[in-house]
Amino acid sequence: MNKRLFRSAMLLLALLGLAGCGLSAPAGGSSRADSSAGAYVDAVPLDEVDLTEEMVALSEAPAALPTELTVSAPGTLEKRNEKAVIDYSNTRDGYVMVQYTASTTKRLKAQVKGPAITYTYDLAAGQWAAFPLSDGNGAYQFVVYENIEGTKYACVLSQSCTVTLSDEFAPFLRPNQYVNYADAADTVAKAQELTADLTDPLKKVESIYNFVVQNLTYDRQLAVTVQSGYLPVLDTVLAKKSGICFDYAALMTGMLRSQGVPCKLVIGYAGSAYHAWISVWSQETGWVDGAIYFDGNSWKRMDPTFASTGNQSSYIMEYIGNGSNYTPKYFY
Repeated sequence: MNKRLFRSAMLLLALLGLAGCGLSAPAGGSSRADSSAGAYVDAVPLDEVDLTEEMVALSEAPAALPTELTVSAPGTLEKRNEKAVIDYSNTRDGYVMVQYTASTTKRLKAQVKGPAITYTYDLAAGQWAAFPLSDGNGAYQFVVYENIEGTKYACVLSQSCTVTLSDEFAPFLRPNQYVNYADAADTVAKAQELTADLTDPLKKVESIYNFVVQNLTYDRQLAVTVQSGYLPVLDTVLAKKSGICFDYAALMTGMLRSQGVPCKLVIGYAGSAYHAWISVWSQETGWVDGAIYFDGNSWKRMDPTFASTGNQSSYIMEYIGNGSNYTPKYFY
């Protein structure tokens, strides 16, 4: 297929296609929010919530470097108390940092409540976690919760602010809890190797996609034993060359982001199964809803799990190519 026809097909696809209890951010004066506001004991009766579990780790899917960006918590804008800290210094760059600083054995949650969607995450005590501002510009609230009993949680700390992103890609270029390429040196090195001679973002997508599809296998044992709170460890997935669909999508997303290609890890439904796929962006096409590949006749959705586990059969590729089979729910 010649280059001109390639560009035309991509442009056509783009035209047809397409993720409480706090105080407002300080408008002036001191940049550090008042840490004495909203004592924990007083907050429990008012802010008790019931947080049901998200479905586990997308395990039920059918088995058929100069460009690297980092995250930090500089403390320029933060809210803290004796239990937790929320650092919202980098909202322009598309993320917030959260840490539960006290010692506890209780289960912890963090929520990012955007203009339209609320994202709920597991949180490990004593560790910083980066969460993307996937809902774009607008009013946000960040909340840290501590388990009371069962599915009951109490608000430990919260902060509200208005987010204006530096650009729409900011949340989809940096590492976060689900796509942590900052701690995946082997993954970044492999991505650099696969894209060493490439400048076109879509060529980078093609090279990384082909590697993932041709080298990873679906881990059926992990799929039936995975527990709530599971997070992909990209270098482990790369070394094992196997995983569930969450792993496939996270690995490819991390590789692409490490090479400066905006990429969304999308979680939603493929038919009735909870599943993960990716969306990528290029200057020529804009966002492509579900990364795609060209089979010589038409563009297809580039869902790396289905393509790999289905051995790229005609049936599975037809399913992947049908956008009505996919219902996005969250974007990471």
